[in-house]
Amino acid sequence: MNFSKWTGLGNDFVLLEPGESLDFSSGFEQRIIKLCDRRFGIGADGVVVVTPMDGDGCLVLNGISEGPVSKAVANGVDFEMRIFNADGSEAAMCGNATRCVAKYIQTRGLAKDANTKVFNLHTKSGLVRPALLDDGRVCVDMGLPRTFLGSIKLTADCYDFTAETVSMGNPHAVIFVDDIEKIQLENWGSVLEVDRQFPDRCNIEFAQVVAPGKIRMRVWERGCGVTMACGTGSCATLVAAQRTGRVGVEADVILDGGTLHIKHEEDGPVLMTGPAQEVFKGTI
Repeated sequence: MNFSKWTGLGNDFVLLEPGESLDFSSGFEQRIIKLCDRRFGIGADGVVVVTPMDGDGCLVLNGISEGPVSKAVANGVDFEMRIFNADGSEAAMCGNATRCVAKYIQTRGLAKDANTKVFNLHTKSGLVRPALLDDGRVCVDMGLPRTFLGSIKLTADCYDFTAETVSMGNPHAVIFVDDIEKIQLENWGSVLEVDRQFPDRCNIEFAQVVAPGKIRMRVWERGCGVTMACGTGSCATLVAAQRTGRVGVEADVILDGGTLHIKHEEDGPVLMTGPAQEVFKGTI
């Protein structure tokens, strides 16, 4: 299998090269786990599969148009994007992967028009639209933030927290702290991810507003553990900060792997802007 390795601020992914496909038969989850293993495989936070759509609303697999998908999916969609976490589970959405996919589509010449800089991607959580910017970054229209559980109480290792919950097509619990350097991310994240209030598990963000328009955030990702960056988590953090009166329309979210710029105007979509980079190609 031919693949390429990509990173969005240290949140890294294996992308299958055009014409390659995954074996979804028995043992599929273990194959994903092996690919993502950093000692015995390629090493990644997840595996991403990008499939073009043809003009008739069919997925194009190995150059052949397969059966049509639903009209709701096919209407105006250029590609389908599926994301599989390092533990083998399938993610509904991933912001950092979306930026990588936009660069992948451009560099592999997959768009019908070579001059296209905006792509409509179908994910399990709905449509997202990454746009390639002239400065090399990618701006993704992440859609509207969604109602989740509101403000809730959580406990880990005898510590009590108040979390603001936000859905960006996947669930997030954002906890604001006074000193992010003192958090026990590995210990607390693993406990809070599987709290009984989250039957499908949850992404956990710890955040601190360090200056006007600047938020320092660290994340425990559902299905991955500690990662260097989380795009949907950064969007959820800005929305949670807005709802609690901590920031205005936009802010830089400073992650372990770098900085994302997030913007959200009232009743509008959340816009996420940041880099994406191809690291290497290989065969496994």
